[in-house]
Amino acid sequence: MDSHTEAPHVPPEELDGFPVAAKSLLSERRLHTLKQGDMFGVFDQTGDILFGDGIADGLYFHDTRYLSCLSMTLQGVRPILLSSTVRENNVLLSVDLTNTDIEGPDGSPEGRMNHDLLHVRRSRFLWNHVCYERVEIRNFDVEPRTAQLDIRFLADFADLFEARGSTRPRRGTQRPPEVADNQVTLSYDGLDNRRRTTVLRFWPPPAALDARHAAYRFDLAPGTRVLIHYEVACDPDGTPALQPNRRFLTGAVEARRALRLSSSRAAAIATSNEIFNEAIRRCICDIYMLLTDKKTGPYPYAGVPWFSTAFGRDALITAMLTLWLDPEIARGVLNYLARHQARIEDPAADAEPGKILHEVRHGEMAELGEVPFRHYYGSIDSTPLFVMLAGQYLDRTGDVALLTTIWPNIERAIDWIEQYGDRDDDGFVEYGRRNKDGLINQGWKDSYDSVFHADGTLAEGPIALCEVQAYVYAARRAAATIGRRLGKTAYAERQDHLAESLRVAFNARFWIEDLGTFALALDGHKQPCRVRSSNAGHILLTDIATPDRVPRLVEGLMKRSSFTGWGIRTIPEGEARYNPMAYHNGSVWPHDNALIGLGLARHGYRDEAAQLFRGMFDAAFYTDLRRLPELFCGFTRNRAEGPVRYPVACSPQAWAAATLPALVQSTLGLSFDPATVTVHFERPRLPDFLDEMTLYNLEVGGDQVTVRLVRVGEEVAINVVERTETIRVQIST
Repeated sequence: MDSHTEAPHVPPEELDGFPVAAKSLLSERRLHTLKQGDMFGVFDQTGDILFGDGIADGLYFHDTRYLSCLSMTLQGVRPILLSSTVRENNVLLSVDLTNTDIEGPDGSPEGRMNHDLLHVRRSRFLWNHVCYERVEIRNFDVEPRTAQLDIRFLADFADLFEARGSTRPRRGTQRPPEVADNQVTLSYDGLDNRRRTTVLRFWPPPAALDARHAAYRFDLAPGTRVLIHYEVACDPDGTPALQPNRRFLTGAVEARRALRLSSSRAAAIATSNEIFNEAIRRCICDIYMLLTDKKTGPYPYAGVPWFSTAFGRDALITAMLTLWLDPEIARGVLNYLARHQARIEDPAADAEPGKILHEVRHGEMAELGEVPFRHYYGSIDSTPLFVMLAGQYLDRTGDVALLTTIWPNIERAIDWIEQYGDRDDDGFVEYGRRNKDGLINQGWKDSYDSVFHADGTLAEGPIALCEVQAYVYAARRAAATIGRRLGKTAYAERQDHLAESLRVAFNARFWIEDLGTFALALDGHKQPCRVRSSNAGHILLTDIATPDRVPRLVEGLMKRSSFTGWGIRTIPEGEARYNPMAYHNGSVWPHDNALIGLGLARHGYRDEAAQLFRGMFDAAFYTDLRRLPELFCGFTRNRAEGPVRYPVACSPQAWAAATLPALVQSTLGLSFDPATVTVHFERPRLPDFLDEMTLYNLEVGGDQVTVRLVRVGEEVAINVVERTETIRVQIST
């Protein structure tokens, strides 16, 4: 992320029990990331993978680093970087390099080469757990030149948690490398009795090849070029029939086609602002790059590099933010989480019957129990969010068939809320970890210090977070709505009754009159944490707050102490633990603002939602690739400067990528009625940086409409450009 300000230091304990090492600061280097399926890669600007303690670089598969070093030299030295970029569709990394000045032997003029005579282009993509690369070398000199290219590689098979800073007392066994004419096989036998294998294949066969090095030497006439192809396969099934050069071409076509096919489901957005068009295209491409096809449908992995796996909360929120855009994402998330819902009590995994997943890991440390995240359920909000999303999905699609299929899972989730979530029968849902190595805090702000009292004292559990009570309220309302659609009237009436009881109790216990907001949480002694927070903004996603309190809550969120100019801080200035460089105690998270924006719109605060939209778009303007990161520091906005980078922020991150699309929905007041096949716009607004917006292929019940919106002063005019016969567009002013 670009900024004129130096990145701050992050203490290792910032990310709870499994820290990201400070030496792996992602903000200090402009890294490139690729992701496809269960594989992702982190590369430097030249396309290399640097090797070192605490360095994030690598090629990862199923939470293991299958390639820990990849370096290329030209004429014995690292070439000069000309440019590098990940194509807009996120499929291909392209890097342009050239030679530096090369001295002849012992400084003699013979063999000397001036810089910028040899051009090298590296093209790389991932497909079906293989990393493909083509290296093109071209001689632009008027004389023949000999090009010497060396590729060095190493596979340490480090677990992802090792790569991000954890230490292990024991590791498995590295097997002896196997070297053939054009192939090197590197293997590791883990302590979990699994063999992990990296196979590198080169074409044409190198002049020299050993366990860590491939060497090429070419004589190039003026103006001629040569191509080298190699691939890195993770746990391959066998030797492919085609050589790497042929597989590069077919794989590139298949990778582009697959991404184009999946993203074609989404409604398209085009506006009068070309920079915003770049940002929204990047959002859509990032969302679909992070989707991983499961047997249950598409599932958004949380983010690269540290969270490229299935997370419950992240996927549920990403699905909510993109529901208007592509309901198939929500369908895939609901199916997957229903299948992985906890069935038994397992304290080691913080699992209880009916609870929805927090995280899945496939690495050696997870398999051995060295980290508790193999199938981990330490999330207090995933379960109500699951039911909440199910209700929203039904409202958006009318897909009763899916809701009928997962109804038993919805019932079990509600049962968990009643039997396990409410630990002391006071009507509120609390958390407290059952595994001493699990997460201390189990809301979305899961840093060890993210829940505290007004004097800064950390809250003791069990802890009832304010936003979780709002999610539970919405979950009960959703269960009631779904129940009625499925003919379960008595069940629905009970859920409505319990939701209303929760609403009354919540407003009585959580509201802090002198602060004009809801308490961050109730601690284990039922004492309120009298702290202003963005958590309270999530309450606006529901109707749990009494109407008289909503204006004061909104006013507090939009004050200068809270709103930085980029977005709303997690904790506003003036609170005891406020720190704009802290992970959860003063930073700005795009998805947090997207959820608050949807809540603002729900209660009619379109102008405030547009303010958040403006801030997030401006932040994207300053970031590399127009890509919003996981978070940035919460310093107040300065003129002509971008937001201050957070040093270990993941980028891309699924719910960050979904932020701008969600803010489009919030400012337009966009909703859908599948029963009448209608698209609704309620008091639509366009922010001041957008004069026009066209939404292509908005879909309801299989019908589609394309609409054009034009800002006229403070009003918005809407024209239907194209539609199928039965779909309608309705505007409320």
